[in-house]
Amino acid sequence: MAEQPAYKRLDVDERRRQLLDAGAQLFSERAYEEISMRDIAHAAGVSKPLLYHYFRSKTDLFKAAIAEHAAELQSTIEPDSEQDPLEQLAVSLDKYLAWIETNARAWVKLMQSAAALPEARELIEGFRQRTMALVLTQLTGGQPPRPLLRAAITGWLGYMDAVLLDWAETKDIPRDRIRDLLINTFAATLTLTQQLDPKIKIETDS
Repeated sequence: MAEQPAYKRLDVDERRRQLLDAGAQLFSERAYEEISMRDIAHAAGVSKPLLYHYFRSKTDLFKAAIAEHAAELQSTIEPDSEQDPLEQLAVSLDKYLAWIETNARAWVKLMQSAAALPEARELIEGFRQRTMALVLTQLTGGQPPRPLLRAAITGWLGYMDAVLLDWAETKDIPRDRIRDLLINTFAATLTLTQQLDPKIKIETDS
């Protein structure tokens, strides 16, 4: 008589990963408000009580899934301190664009949900603030930025978000052209900002 296969019980980390993956997949395909905990449990192949054991609400699961993506992305675009700011930006943008290509649907859904969902808006703003701090640190050598420089980089980051959202939805422009567009607008922004405020000093040495 053939032996029955033993049931493999997932440990806590494995189960949490399974649920996060199932939720992240649904969030990348449908609007947040269209998804229920029942849908996520069904996609993960578990019961609702088990899902609630790991995540108290759909919002908690959503935040965990997006926070994980944000941490992964932040690590991916971390620059090489041996390069000058524009070289660092080019390398980081290449990595950022590659990540968006791989996770385009999830990224677009997140950006679209930010207008109506505070949790998504909070996570996006947190990522943007960390990115801004990274850029300003490289430009100023860690010194407090001049107000005009801070405002200019804030505006460029908003411009970048709009360009990347259009690109992720349409995919009708080669990735390297998008990278070059963003780098050139960044360089132009710095040039104009320094013209308006000659006291702005940019770190260019490695």
